[in-house]
Order: sequence, then structure tokens, then C-alpha cells
Amino acid sequence: MRKKNYKGRCEKRSLGKCSEICRTYDGIQYVYATFLQENDDIASFRCNVLLENLDIGEYTTDFLCTRTNGDLLVRECVNRKYLSKPLTVKLLDESRLYWLRRGVTDWGLVINEE
Repeated sequence: MRKKNYKGRCEKRSLGKCSEICRTYDGIQYVYATFLQENDDIASFRCNVLLENLDIGEYTTDFLCTRTNGDLLVRECVNRKYLSKPLTVKLLDESRLYWLRRGVTDWGLVINEE
């Protein structure tokens, strides 16, 4: 998850399964976007999807994916060293609850190896 108007380094690229320009802000997102592009089970995906009407501010989900069978899945990319930070835990919980309220049960984390 990132703030809506995150001002960090951004790498833009065009991927066939992504309906818009894919903007990645770190190595974890970049590698996972490539993985989604090459995965035959994924029909399409969107990057940095806005979570609307959150009480904690304007944040985005890293990846919202549509499988070939039509099911949705959500993935949040997190650096391993931030997993124990209280704000990170709070933001990830908000994301999980946001997508559960919208019927998405396949929610997960993408974490770097270290």
C-alpha cells in the first residue's frame, strides 16, 4: 500500500495484461508485475488501485488481478523489514478488510526474500 500521491521513484512500463501504464515503485512491485504478466492463470491486472472512502486517508492497493476464471485476487507488496511496524500492520489490515467487504477473499502479501 502506498499513499495516493506517492512521490518516490517510479518506473513506468507497458504490459499486455495491464490495462494502463504499469507504475512500480520498488523492486518487489516490478518483479511481481513481471510475474503476473507471464502467469497464464492471470487474465488481467491493475496496479495502484485507489481504496476509496478509507478513514485513514487515501491509499492504493498494489495489484488487483483478474484470473482467467473471473475471480479477483489482491496482492500487497511489502518489504520484509517493515512487517513488524505498527503503521504497516494497520494499513495492511485496512486493505484486507476493504477488499473483504467487496467480496474479494483471495488477498495476500508479496514479500522480498531479504
